[in-house]
Amino acid sequence: MDGQEKIFLWPGEAPYSAQSPDQAQPSLAAYPAEGSRGAVVVCPGGGYVMKADHEGAPIARMLNFQGIAAYVLDYRVAPCHRLAPWTDAGRAIRLVRSLGYEKVGILGFSAGGSLCCSAATHWDLGDESNPDPVQRFSSRPDVFVPCYPVASFGKYTHLGSRQSLLGGEWENEEVARWYSAEENVNKDTPPAFLWHTAEDGAVPVQNSLNLARALADHGILFELHVYPKGHHGIGLGAEFGPAATWGNSLCRYLLEMGFGR
Repeated sequence: MDGQEKIFLWPGEAPYSAQSPDQAQPSLAAYPAEGSRGAVVVCPGGGYVMKADHEGAPIARMLNFQGIAAYVLDYRVAPCHRLAPWTDAGRAIRLVRSLGYEKVGILGFSAGGSLCCSAATHWDLGDESNPDPVQRFSSRPDVFVPCYPVASFGKYTHLGSRQSLLGGEWENEEVARWYSAEENVNKDTPPAFLWHTAEDGAVPVQNSLNLARALADHGILFELHVYPKGHHGIGLGAEFGPAATWGNSLCRYLLEMGFGR
């Protein structure tokens, strides 16, 4: 957790803890920024089997440098119930919103991008009658940021991510469609900032292109960047020329969306 304040998502055991007893306390690492009106939940990638360090704290610090608060999500991974990571992401959005931020976004890389997409396409406005005050807040992100995401569990998916998350259901096409963002976009989907590299050999760029097409078809505003060079999992992409500019473009976008001071 990089020495940051650790915030547990749930007051007790998280839902679906029976399927992952060793992960019963998912949490957030807090990277606040004084005066920030918005905050971003950051979901590192890792194929739903781990979380990559270089897609967590360094991203939060990049956002902090621009005056934007960030919270790195330690979500559950395999072995777990297939809905556990999505439940963690929705809870994280509600919890960060309960801290008083005007805007809350979610950003994710690779399988974390899959999680980011699921949070943006399957959400609710909160339950005002819930005795847990955090659950009264909306889980709808104000913006979502899929970074070279496994946006689809269909034709262009990363098979390892699909198998790890769905377990014995990985061949169930109806279940897979629930995790295919391009099939779940609707008129209420939040705006998005997407980026990918054209030569990504692990998660094809079609994941982002097809999601962008679905957003356009439903009139959802988005910004899409496809960079020519860069293998999968490049994170900040410092050594990959044009791809290294994605962070500056994102911060400009978030500041325009009201996430700054």
